[in-house]
Amino acid sequence: MIYSKSSRREFLKTAAKLSIAGVATPFALNLAGIGSAAAQSSTDYKTLVCLFLGGANDHNNTFIPLDQPSINIYNSVRPSLVRAPADLLGPNGASLELVPTIALQGASAGRRFTLPAELAPLKTIWDAGHLAVLANVGTLKQVTTLADFNIPTRLPAHLFSHNDQTSTWQASNPEGAKYGWAGLMGDLFSNSSVYSNTNPIFTCCSTASGGVLLSGRRTFGYQLGSDGSASITALSGKLFSSSAATGLLRSLLLTGGTHPFSQDLADTTSRAIDANQTLSGILALAPDLPLPSNLVGSELADQLRLVARMIAVRERLGARRQVFLVQLTGFDTHSDQLSRQPELHKELGDALDYFYKALKNDGTLSAMNALGTVTTFTASEFGRTLTSNGDGCDHGWGSHHFIMGGAVKGKNFYGEFPQLLGGLTDIGNGRQIPTTSVDQYSATLARWFGVTDGPDMRLVLPNSGSFDLMKTNLKFMT
Repeated sequence: MIYSKSSRREFLKTAAKLSIAGVATPFALNLAGIGSAAAQSSTDYKTLVCLFLGGANDHNNTFIPLDQPSINIYNSVRPSLVRAPADLLGPNGASLELVPTIALQGASAGRRFTLPAELAPLKTIWDAGHLAVLANVGTLKQVTTLADFNIPTRLPAHLFSHNDQTSTWQASNPEGAKYGWAGLMGDLFSNSSVYSNTNPIFTCCSTASGGVLLSGRRTFGYQLGSDGSASITALSGKLFSSSAATGLLRSLLLTGGTHPFSQDLADTTSRAIDANQTLSGILALAPDLPLPSNLVGSELADQLRLVARMIAVRERLGARRQVFLVQLTGFDTHSDQLSRQPELHKELGDALDYFYKALKNDGTLSAMNALGTVTTFTASEFGRTLTSNGDGCDHGWGSHHFIMGGAVKGKNFYGEFPQLLGGLTDIGNGRQIPTTSVDQYSATLARWFGVTDGPDMRLVLPNSGSFDLMKTNLKFMT
């Protein structure tokens, strides 16, 4: 692939053409101009890591109320799911309350929250100023009120469907979504002489199954296993004890032919083989970053270990901008929540703590000093109801999320915490209309990543224009 290395003069010429052609301009020409604009920035390295909590994490038992009015509602509405006071203390009985640097104001004034014991490692990161919380964020087509909830055309399609809301989170479109906002960022920067990666196939990498987040028009989500890319073992050695069979399979897969489908398959297979060889060789030079004993067997920790190792060899990969998608599944807690969610929380807290330490220059795991260049954020299909169905809770809408990194304005809450029950955003059972949209959340991250307001932001997040521009910068990034 050839990358644009336009000079400022060439960029201005292209911009002039774009202004004349207007909306009829072909996409490729628009993208070329946008990529040139992105190239005017600095050459720093930045990475986004999306941690998807599959199944819809119950935020009500992740950020547990401590102010008395909220405690009263929490205890009365979900008695079978209430966490005991002993479950809200860290090691040696330490408080896990998330005390913000800036006190909550407005409708959130007076609210207080604590983490449960199994998330105690995140309290340390919060106190260090490298963890923030974004309140009541979810999928929205537009600013939505209780009255709007009765008008289906104003709501995201298939609102409480896992698959559809996963696509809406990742691509602003639940039906037939092809392009995710991270993949479109990959398209944008692939035309930048500054941000382009030497190996563009490693721009968007996933250890998760499914999801459209990393798919662009030209950018592909590169699938990874826990140890790196998966090789096609049948293309080396002897297939069925026959080197001739191996050669025939290789020829069938790589020759292509005249049919477009077979040629696409050959091209894809060839890219996969080349990428596997490149990544395997470079990862051999990466620090090992061994997992502590409490995380051996953790799929999430394995994923984050691989991400950390790839970040450690970012210069060898020729990387300027990267996005990783990792996942932790099992949060669809319609039942047995008090047993299942704390186990998932334990894995989440310990794995994020490991990843945080791996990125720091503290000598414990590594000395890569990458904390300021990596922002990790959580996402999930939707939140869950405040009310209990017995020993679990049902599909909700808005939920609260973590953002972690050295560039995060941490130790603070962002967004608005709604009244737990019966407020202006409660559509029933403590199911909250989001007061912050996923588009605003994504736009804030994209802006830190290097996407500028205007045509490039509209390219990456077409629905961001549905919200006040000032409110698409949630100000949790430096």
